[in-house]
Amino acid sequence: MAHVVILGAGIGGVPAAYELRDALGEHHRITVVNATDYFQFVPSNPWVAVGWRTRDKITVPLGRYLQQRRIEFIASRAEEIDAGNNRLILDNGDSVNYDYLLIATGPHLAFEEVSGSGPISGHTQSICTVDHAERSLADFRELLKNPGPVIVGAAPGASCFGPAYEYAAVLDTALKKHKVRDRVPITFVTSEPYIGHLGLGGVGDSKGLLEHEFRNRHIRWITNARTTRVEPGRMYVDELDVDGEVRKQHELEFRHAMMLPAFKGVDAVAKVPDLCNPRGFVIVDQHQRSPAYPNIFAAGVCIAIPPVEATPVPTGAPKTGYMIESMVTAIVKNIQAELGGQPVTAKATWNAFCLADLGDTGAAFIAIPQIPPRNVTWFKKGKWVHWAKIGFEKYFLRKVRKGVSEPVFEKWVLKIMGINRLKQ
Repeated sequence: MAHVVILGAGIGGVPAAYELRDALGEHHRITVVNATDYFQFVPSNPWVAVGWRTRDKITVPLGRYLQQRRIEFIASRAEEIDAGNNRLILDNGDSVNYDYLLIATGPHLAFEEVSGSGPISGHTQSICTVDHAERSLADFRELLKNPGPVIVGAAPGASCFGPAYEYAAVLDTALKKHKVRDRVPITFVTSEPYIGHLGLGGVGDSKGLLEHEFRNRHIRWITNARTTRVEPGRMYVDELDVDGEVRKQHELEFRHAMMLPAFKGVDAVAKVPDLCNPRGFVIVDQHQRSPAYPNIFAAGVCIAIPPVEATPVPTGAPKTGYMIESMVTAIVKNIQAELGGQPVTAKATWNAFCLADLGDTGAAFIAIPQIPPRNVTWFKKGKWVHWAKIGFEKYFLRKVRKGVSEPVFEKWVLKIMGINRLKQ
């Protein structure tokens, strides 16, 4: 009997546990280790940050649902991966031995890379976790009492831009509902070379569509923005030209600011010799496997993917849910093959699918593959996307509670595009 340990219980880790249980049957042991005792549906955090959702609506207590599928669960942070001895050391003092390790931790949020940023010891808010979104909600409520300038955007090195666009538009809609939008100028500050780049080199006419959306909402923007530091109520930004030289320096005042940080690998993963790149992201081969440790696989935000292109201010490539799902499925097939004495052959498709709620409308894109050039580029906007994301949220949370291992993202892509088969 083999013991498969999954480190992380997010959009990658929980489905991986369910898929592994279905693939491996009762003959092997599966354990999920996570820093918290709950699953959080991160795509809903922009709604939490303006009071449209509450924590209990987007989180699921994991213990009993995993146990119903005969999956062990440990709510504890990993302090160290002793890869040479196939062992996790936890912050509660316990250790867990494994035959296979699937790393799906998500990222370390590198607020420290911009002085004064971050929701704990800095002066900006975040929607990266439900805890951060609740703190941002408290700050939003203060903004309603005392309206003033707002900054939304992404720091140098960021790779996840979609939530920043969502939050800017959702915030605009929320402020209108509270009838204070006329007293809240919004500036979008992003490391992207242009609006709609998204870390992907753009998807279809994402530039034109998102610029149009911002103009209609009276949201100003600064691109090629290198945020250098944040002080209480003030942000300092260097705007670069195409050659990476400072074109203009901005000193922006704010009452409320939400900036997505750059990502790095979490400490326990980043410290493992030969496992990661200099940013702490896990290096994997085409089968999602570590070249240095053949019994370690990784999926999601924690893996190393090079940027789509060089940009004046560094930007990373996002790892979207659809892409993560395909990584997980490949890993499950490969572990199953190894345990059956077969060669490892499964590969992830690395396609991108995003439903971005914009408050009173929405934008959806599909990029196949995620990295250009692409076979499919599809970008649409409309009220239907707003409702589609609400439906997807409910669908995914129901999957977590019921222990279903179906490919949720691909199923939703087929539904959205109205087609019967997706060509890889």
